[in-house]
Amino acid sequence: MNDYVKATFHIDPVSEVRQDLLSALLCQAGGESFVNTDDGIEAYIPANLFDVKAVTAAASQMTTRQNIWWEYEVIEGRDWNEEWEKNYFAPIVVSDRCVIHSSFHHDYPRLEIDVTIDPKMAFGTGHHDTTTLMIEQLFRQDLSGKQVLDVGTGTGILAIVASKLGAVTCRGIEIDKFAYNNALENVVANKVENVQLLLGDALLIEKDWQCDLVMANINRNIITADIARYASALKPDGLMQLSGFFDTDIDAILEAAAPCGLVEESRHIRNRWAMLALKPCYDKLNK
Repeated sequence: MNDYVKATFHIDPVSEVRQDLLSALLCQAGGESFVNTDDGIEAYIPANLFDVKAVTAAASQMTTRQNIWWEYEVIEGRDWNEEWEKNYFAPIVVSDRCVIHSSFHHDYPRLEIDVTIDPKMAFGTGHHDTTTLMIEQLFRQDLSGKQVLDVGTGTGILAIVASKLGAVTCRGIEIDKFAYNNALENVVANKVENVQLLLGDALLIEKDWQCDLVMANINRNIITADIARYASALKPDGLMQLSGFFDTDIDAILEAAAPCGLVEESRHIRNRWAMLALKPCYDKLNK
């Protein structure tokens, strides 16, 4: 079992917006999972990736309008399902069509889409606004017979939902080996045989994949760096949906998307977290 570092941050004054912002910043320093507390957050970082300087630098990007202090401890590998249960990982419902629960849950509604996720510290339980925004966008589409790519798949939740909504094939790419192994387990638990998982980053994307839908729920920096690779696998009539960033990052995402011939189709925002749907612009692609 993998060891983790639990970094406990105290924010004065604390607010949900500040907790979300700090969580987003810490993602860039290796943070995988976050739990809000009464006065801040607890961030969980794989012990082999933990860097005090990187975490300090990430936290320093918060505004000077609040005081932040933190401490950390190493947590030896354990049964992370039990840990999530202790931290109130409860079943959730998205759009009255999808229920997301863990294998240890028994009391949950029976809906059209039933997804079993045992996160084991990998991001993507459906509780975060970005995951919910991405799933809601999936419900706005007809995925029957479609080819789907999910970059930074985490627990595999988005690829699994896409499969259950009728996608013919779903590829999920994940750079973290522990999250990748967790996603493999979740794919088996949900009996979605058309979900293929690959260990690595956007360099694995092949142009001949030609997907109807490309998804990435990561963070601003990774998306802006890799969006050209995402676009290379997108059909001319396909759709790209992106999340993992704040509404204040939308302009930067659109600026990075423009050279790829991508334009905004729609956006959805919840608690400052944003989801962008982009489509190829034929005029730009033909130039």
